[in-house]
Amino acid sequence: PPAGAPGAWGGVRRRCQRLLYWVPVLFISSILCWSYYAYVTQLCLLTMTNIGEKVVCLIAYHIFFMLFVWSYWKTIFTLPMNPSKEFHLSYSDKESLEREPRGESQQEVLRRAAKDLPIYTRTMSGAIRYCDRCHLVKPDRCHHCSVCDKCILKMDHHCPWVNNCVGFSNYKFFLLFLAYSLVYCLFIAATDLQYFIKFWTNGLPDTQAKFHIMFLFFAAAMFSVSLSSLFGYHCWLVSKNKSTLEVFRAPIFRHRTDKNGFSLGFSKNLRQVFGDEKKYWLLPVFSSLGDGCSFPTCLVNQDPEQASTPGGLNSTSKNENHLFPAKPLRDSQSHLLTDTPSWSETSAKAEKGKVGMNNPALTMENET
Repeated sequence: PPAGAPGAWGGVRRRCQRLLYWVPVLFISSILCWSYYAYVTQLCLLTMTNIGEKVVCLIAYHIFFMLFVWSYWKTIFTLPMNPSKEFHLSYSDKESLEREPRGESQQEVLRRAAKDLPIYTRTMSGAIRYCDRCHLVKPDRCHHCSVCDKCILKMDHHCPWVNNCVGFSNYKFFLLFLAYSLVYCLFIAATDLQYFIKFWTNGLPDTQAKFHIMFLFFAAAMFSVSLSSLFGYHCWLVSKNKSTLEVFRAPIFRHRTDKNGFSLGFSKNLRQVFGDEKKYWLLPVFSSLGDGCSFPTCLVNQDPEQASTPGGLNSTSKNENHLFPAKPLRDSQSHLLTDTPSWSETSAKAEKGKVGMNNPALTMENET
């Protein structure tokens, strides 16, 4: 667009916004660079007098520093994964969706498109989860990020401190970033404490190192408190196989809402994020199970022949054993269900008058 046109100003504004999004990352990076100088130069090289203490502290510090920077880098620059092409509507389905009035006719189009997809969750009204910005049927646990303006697989949240969405592709890296940043801060605070006390009580002469060592302790202690609460919260999420978004809005399955619908037990939940090979657990390399589009669930797995019943509900309750869900999971996910002899679940009885997927009054609900 020519200079001064609304489109040109819009492009400039978007570029400025993208630059501003990097400010928190630059802030963390500058704090990290200063802490390196303060700890290595001012504390270890210029203040510590014991050679053995210097060597041990420098070796341990650089190990924690490397793991911290590595995991932070991976969290920032690992691109969030988006739904695969099988979840995007075909050209004919898009045209049909645009022609049909909002309501049951649109849901019929979406049901046809999602017929062979491994989808178990619904909107609050029981409709197929559809993104009208990306034009795709949303996989389970997928949400549209308003900042990235795209659908993110197993989205947890958009984190300004890494200028990236935290989701399936980098959630393990984000956890390790929290863990190693906490260890980094605790190590600095523990080894800096005695010198902080000496400077505070005038046990050491005033030098240039005094400011760096005292402020280093305050910064490490302050970040340790905030990081410990955040890391503890995400450890709890991993143990329950939940995302931050699912804590605030429990996933709604075809038969009912269940806040623990994806939980398979502590051990299997841990393997969902960290993988089966323990040698990779502490390294910021991708080892999570699956492809982010399908997930094992502990809930009843509906019989495909009953997909046409209202709301995906059966008129009578039943107990059945299923080795696999009705719609296929990826190979790396389904083995979590077959570790035990079988999964025995009970479906809920349909409530009278409950709004179902075939209710003519049903309107399509778009989630973000």
